[in-house]
Amino acid sequence: MTGLADAVRTALSAVVDPELDEPITDLGFVRSVAVDGSAVEVHLRLPTSFCAPNFAFLMASDAYEAVESVPGVERVVIELDDHHDSELINQGLAARAGYRGTFRHEAEDSLDELRATFVRKGHVAAMERAITVLIRVAPDTDVWALTLGDLRGPEAAALRRRRAALGLSLADDAPVLVEPDGTRPAPEAAEMFLRRARSVRISVDGNAHFCRGLLATRYPGAERDQRPLLPLVEEIAR
Repeated sequence: MTGLADAVRTALSAVVDPELDEPITDLGFVRSVAVDGSAVEVHLRLPTSFCAPNFAFLMASDAYEAVESVPGVERVVIELDDHHDSELINQGLAARAGYRGTFRHEAEDSLDELRATFVRKGHVAAMERAITVLIRVAPDTDVWALTLGDLRGPEAAALRRRRAALGLSLADDAPVLVEPDGTRPAPEAAEMFLRRARSVRISVDGNAHFCRGLLATRYPGAERDQRPLLPLVEEIAR
């Protein structure tokens, strides 16, 4: 059943840690994938036992839906290991109780609100990352005038995915420098706008680097399951 296992891992690569803005497969959060006929059991792990329960549930729930959507899969078990709320989360996932049905009175906000917050944050970080890669090659670039068609490489593709999630234009002539709601800053505010975006991106990338290290410390050998960071991120981490 190697083919089905590969398909499951591919599906899991679309599940993103909401705070770190990286696929859980790249981060090494997928501990194991086991296939028995049409039944699939996936074990997830996190850098610490006290990672925020809402983040943990969001990733585990997204993982369940991703695996469930794979053709040929008829039964899904997602287990979050070694978390202080593992038992509660795993029971909620098995019962398909949802976030509020699982945590009840402790669930203050919906997962939709949480997801929307981090989608916006991910867009800001991806926008700044794509711009930074470009201006390192062409430092005299007029950032305010940049359009999507000016960008190239994996950073540009990542930005387009995040814009799509927000419903922003993907046209080549669409301006790059925009708020998550599509609002464009005034030309004279472009430098300060980009500076604020850079602080968001550095925070996201720094947290990702830190969590990768924590995971490898907690689970020796987990670093072998992690995808190497992009050069831009590695430079920031140093």
